Amino acid sequence: METTPVIKKAKAEILRQAKAYITTLFEEKLPKQLVYHSLKHTNLTVKEVRALGAASELDESDQEALELAAWFHDTGYIDTYDGHEYRSMERAGEWLQAQGYPADRIAVVQDLIRATHRDEPRETEMQQILVDADLCSLGREDFSASGELMRAEWETILGRSYSNTEWAEIQLDFLVASKFRSQAAKERYGEQYKQNIKDQKDRLKKIEKKEKKKKEEVQGNFAEGKRGVETMFRTTYDNHVSLSQMADNKANMMISLNAVILSILITYLGAKTSSIGPAFTRNPILTVPMGLLVATALGSVVSAILSAQPDVTTFKWLKKSPAIATNRRINILFFGNFTKLSLDAFQGGMYELMRDKDLMYTNMITDIYYLGEVLSRKYRLLRISYTIFMVGLILTALSFGIVLLYKA
Repeated sequence: METTPVIKKAKAEILRQAKAYITTLFEEKLPKQLVYHSLKHTNLTVKEVRALGAASELDESDQEALELAAWFHDTGYIDTYDGHEYRSMERAGEWLQAQGYPADRIAVVQDLIRATHRDEPRETEMQQILVDADLCSLGREDFSASGELMRAEWETILGRSYSNTEWAEIQLDFLVASKFRSQAAKERYGEQYKQNIKDQKDRLKKIEKKEKKKKEEVQGNFAEGKRGVETMFRTTYDNHVSLSQMADNKANMMISLNAVILSILITYLGAKTSSIGPAFTRNPILTVPMGLLVATALGSVVSAILSAQPDVTTFKWLKKSPAIATNRRINILFFGNFTKLSLDAFQGGMYELMRDKDLMYTNMITDIYYLGEVLSRKYRLLRISYTIFMVGLILTALSFGIVLLYKA
């Protein structure tokens, strides 16, 4: 007469032990990034298994096996993400065996856990109940919130990234493709499941409508700001031209100045028959400052000439590939590019440019980029020229001072 209460007590004890073990295990070892497959999800699965099992009028041993499987079904996430179900089976078997649980019942628990894998068959009622409990969020009001937890988990664990539209589509596809298998689950979640599908469709439409409106606003702003865009391009071109002219003027100044210095030095050094010549011959120590001055003037004038030298940015392979004339990386409006093309290729590229406003703006942006490269080179060489001139004059003056001190 006392056998049944003892058995019930033993069954209740194994479930309490399993709960305590899983709770401690998850709190200590489950990765924090698992925000969906957490201890909360496991507790919910166990709760739903109890409800579905009771509704299906399962006997006590089957109900116990279901609850044990529910407790262990996600423990494999501690070790691996993909295929965690099989690691969960191993952990359940090891722990239950250590508790002296019957081997035949351990096999039942492991078969139930195996059924939660997406590629495994769900043939028995118990397997269907566990899978339905695991996916109970499909038929709950918090489906959307649970989905966001799953999204965050995939982004952190799997490194995936989804736009709002992409995620809404994934959620809707998953809802439509899934279904509850057990009769108890259909009755428990059916109405909310249908409502979730409807709500998800509405949510997707709202997101798509919102993004479409945002895109139209961006396009509208672009069209409305056409004058501003053209002003920006015109101002940028004017600035580039002005800066280029300034660089050329500075380069011309350095070229003229250093040319005068070199002319004077050459005249001085070549005046062998003048009164200056013998004086220089009698003072060979003047070779050092004079040499420094010559090197300074020469280095400075060369850098200035390189800065002022015309630099045409072009793509040498255009002539070999005329189809590149419509490439967005190529500015077909620039003579350095279109003179490499045949007349037919150039005309085709121009017609394409006139048809496509985006392509036209892309060409102008490309042109500005390469103008900037040329301008950067000009100012870099000009800076080198001025630096050589400044440092050279300082060294020349110092060397003349040393010569004067030496002569004194």
